[in-house]
Amino acid sequence: EGILKGAYLLQKGGKGKLKATLMGSGTILREVLAAAGILQEDYGVASDVYSVTSFSELRREALLVERENLLNPEKKPGVPYVQKLFGGLQSAVVAATDNMRTVPDQIRQWVGGRYVTLGTDGFGRSDGRAALRHHFEVDRRYIVLATLKALADEGELDRKVVAAAAKKLGVDPAKANPLNS
Repeated sequence: EGILKGAYLLQKGGKGKLKATLMGSGTILREVLAAAGILQEDYGVASDVYSVTSFSELRREALLVERENLLNPEKKPGVPYVQKLFGGLQSAVVAATDNMRTVPDQIRQWVGGRYVTLGTDGFGRSDGRAALRHHFEVDRRYIVLATLKALADEGELDRKVVAAAAKKLGVDPAKANPLNS
């Protein structure tokens, strides 16, 4: 059912006091799963991983529910599927896609917690997917870093951990911004 509706829980996070939700769309899902492993093993972050089959379908259904609620104010309001999945989240939520960031941004208003999107905005020059994902900062290293940064922004993690993680992951803060290169 979730495949058709646009998203489903693929992997439940392990144990840990820190929690995050990761969303992966298409082939980037493998990078999201790898990031969840790194987050668990190296940082004690338990990450639920969702496979998003269609951000557009999630949005379309949510807009239909909102329209139905608008036109039928005396009925019990419906709750969009995307809001049922992600609306009650309180912590870091990271969505990664091989598409532009505007694709996962389509569901932003129904997602709780600190919602961070990673995507392939700009112009890519590479010889393969791994290099392209590195160029656009959407591979497992950047998913891990974005998750840790979101946790730090929420006050759940010390920023020194994020800085140390960037070094450990080989993320170069002087790397050219893919939006401009």
